[in-house]
Amino acid sequence: MPSSTPVSPSPSIAAAPAPARIDARGPRFAAVLTTVVLAVVLITGSGWLLAAQTLVFALGALGGLGRSPYGWLYRTFVRPRLGPPTELEDAAPPRFAQAVGLGFALVGTVGYLSGATWLGLAATALALAAAFLNAAFGYCLGCEVYLLLRRGQHWLRPAGQ
Repeated sequence: MPSSTPVSPSPSIAAAPAPARIDARGPRFAAVLTTVVLAVVLITGSGWLLAAQTLVFALGALGGLGRSPYGWLYRTFVRPRLGPPTELEDAAPPRFAQAVGLGFALVGTVGYLSGATWLGLAATALALAAAFLNAAFGYCLGCEVYLLLRRGQHWLRPAGQ
């Protein structure tokens, strides 16, 4: 006679947790703020302002988009006025984009604060270009790089794995 006791899956075959989903409008709002901050950095040459933006990127990349000050501003002041999102997206690509922004902002901050202004300008300009693409056109360059890298992982695996 079959047992009526439910069988729980072993930890090795348990389902992976579902990826975090976010309001797709939040990262675009953050990109608008980032665009403004980076433009001001380029105009003023302020390494300290870029250091503050670097911290914003670090909080978003390392702590998650919800821990970013721009994410908090969006959730607190903007989203309640917009209503519920019509689409949600995986948080991993925008979080990766924050990590890429962190890299460029860190290099730019070191450049400005060490006197290598050319390095600060170049790194800030590249970060600004990516932020502007997202803010103006909804094209997240870092997200696209993330997706290309994920697809590339499949190409690197030997056949049969």
